[in-house]
Formats: sequence, C-alpha cells, structure tokens
Amino acid sequence: MIDADTRVLPMQGIHNFRDYGGYRARGGAIRLGVLWRSGQHGEATADDLDAVHRLGIATVIDLRGDSEREACPCVRHPEFEGHVLFHPGETASAHGRAAHEEAAEQVRTAADAHAAMIRLYETLPFRPVLVGTYRLYLRALVDRDGASLLHCLAGKDRTGVAAALVHHLLGVHPDDIVEDYLLTNTAGNAEARIAAGARHVRAGFGRHMDDAAVRVLMSVHADYLDTSLTAIREQHGSVEAYADAVLGFGKADIAALERRLIV
Repeated sequence: MIDADTRVLPMQGIHNFRDYGGYRARGGAIRLGVLWRSGQHGEATADDLDAVHRLGIATVIDLRGDSEREACPCVRHPEFEGHVLFHPGETASAHGRAAHEEAAEQVRTAADAHAAMIRLYETLPFRPVLVGTYRLYLRALVDRDGASLLHCLAGKDRTGVAAALVHHLLGVHPDDIVEDYLLTNTAGNAEARIAAGARHVRAGFGRHMDDAAVRVLMSVHADYLDTSLTAIREQHGSVEAYADAVLGFGKADIAALERRLIV
C-alpha cells in the first residue's frame, strides 16, 4: 500500500485528485498510476492540465449529468487525445444538480444533512443514467489501454461509490475501501474544495442552512457508503451479483479486470 500523502496529487483548480490503486487485493495489489479519481476540471489551471497530461490518461469517465457538463465544461490539455465516456441524461436529479446539491433540499441542520445524504446513497447504485455510466466505466477498465480518470462534480459521492465498486470486485479489504472513500475529507486542499462546493449549495439552498450542514453535505461519512452497499446487498445479495445483474459485469469480466489491474 501507499500512504495518503503519496497517492494525492496537489492541484490548484482540480479538487480531490488521487490514485485509488495500490491497495492489497485478491491475488496481489492494484496497479499504481492507472486508476485516478477527482472532482470536475472546469477550473483547472494550466499547471493542473500539464500535471494531468503527464499521467497519460487515455480514458475519462464523467459521472456528471448533461446539465452539469453544460454548466461547467471540463477544461482539457491542448494535446489531450483520450476518450471521454458518459451515458447521456441526468445522473443526480432531473434538475441537473450534483448529488450533494440534490440532497440539500429541505436541509437546515447538520442532522438534516446527514439524513439527506443517507437517503441519497440508497438510490445512487440504481439510478438509470448513473448505472449506464458505471457500465461504461467497468467495460473501459477491461477493454481500454492506458490510465483512466473517474470524476463527477466534487469527486466524492458518485465517484466514491464507483471506486468502491471496483475495489470490492477486486477483493480489496472493506477497511481499505472505507479508508479510500474517507480520504476525500482530507485529500489536497479540502477546505478549498468545501468552499467551492458550498458556493453552489448556498446559491440554491443555503438561505436557512447553517454552516455545519453545508460542511456535512460537502464531506463524506462511512455511513453513506455503507448505505449504498447495504442497499445493493439487500436487493441482489452481493456486490458481485449486483455487478452481474445491473451492470452486466459477470465472473468472466471480473477475472479480466483482475488480469488488467492486479500485479
């Protein structure tokens, strides 16, 4: 394994940029330098883009909805020649909000925010457009060469569930899966990420929301991820059965994923 300081890359305009490889898994360890995750790149600086370009990313999986992409187009390096994959439609809500923004409706206190995030995570693994992009994501990891980058708006909810699914399918220990998920709360300049996200939340919902509630919405908690995984197991029995039935990713695909990513 590598430590948190090593796996997180410092960026100015891209938040939560990090390698989610390196963990012990079934039959070895996940390769480093091929699985990247982050928030959106709409405010990336030239230095950020140079740093991303040096990673040789061949595939970008954009978990945002159409409205989010239109409102905040990602900036790419002038020499970027990779593929950007997404399923068309809205992955968070019909109004094109990010997942944490959707959860913010009717939130006033930190307790309200926590409960809203729990409700949100019950639905994330089953939202049709998000499921469509998760399918593209898993297939790309098997079929496409080169490094990949997985992102949504803040890189914490839709991205967090997606990364956790890959970790589960590769046999990463549950404690390490949660550790990687919670790294969002400290990766890079977390305060700048919270402030950036809070501007969006406050613009739509913040008139009566206290500061603690905003912070809860812009952070992650182990309860949230557990809620998604529990919902998956309640409906399908296991993450593997969910991947097969919902994502069209069966045992042979998992074996191919291991051959690609385990060393």
